[in-house]
Amino acid sequence: MINDKRSTTSLIKRYLFLCAGLCIMAFGVAFSIEASLGTSPISSLPYVSSLLTPLSVGNTTILMHCVFILIQILILRKRYDPIQLIQLPVAFLFGYLTDFAVWALDKVTYNTYWQQWILCILGILLVAIGVSFEVAANVVTLAGEGVVLAICKVCPIKFGYMKVAFDVTLVLISCILSLIFLGGLHGVREGTIAAAVFVGLIAKEVNRPLKKFEEAFLC
Repeated sequence: MINDKRSTTSLIKRYLFLCAGLCIMAFGVAFSIEASLGTSPISSLPYVSSLLTPLSVGNTTILMHCVFILIQILILRKRYDPIQLIQLPVAFLFGYLTDFAVWALDKVTYNTYWQQWILCILGILLVAIGVSFEVAANVVTLAGEGVVLAICKVCPIKFGYMKVAFDVTLVLISCILSLIFLGGLHGVREGTIAAAVFVGLIAKEVNRPLKKFEEAFLC
């Protein structure tokens, strides 16, 4: 009975930690949008889609994650673990948090290019920290990572290589849609490249102290 209580308490702590990570990540996305130097690769498609439709960035993010979940089911079929459907409420929560963060930062302005970069760097840092929280929580992967993992299960491709290919594909689709329907590049700029390079590197560094926190407080 005691072990069951500890297990339940640990699970609650981990989900709360995941929610904190999603909130931090949402503000990272919002800062990147406000910077106007390009969003992270995973956020580029929802952002461009929001410019093409009446939907908010949060809503297009939710739709994209729902599509990712469907793709996982189609790829894995009988091998798909129903527990991964937890990605669905996580997607809704992340979408709503993203809309809230965009609203909260709506009044943030800049006058110079270097100020744009400050906002962009803040966005990159927050996204990286949010990703680290998600990893430390260790309860569910976001739908984007779920697609990559699903592909790796059926194809002999390492996760790292597949993740890069997946992100590049999202950016290319965003660029094509933006050029065709918006007449120029939107959501994909130098900040996108910076995010692609540094989010993973920063997340790895943040993971080290968080690992100790996980062992001490989330078990």
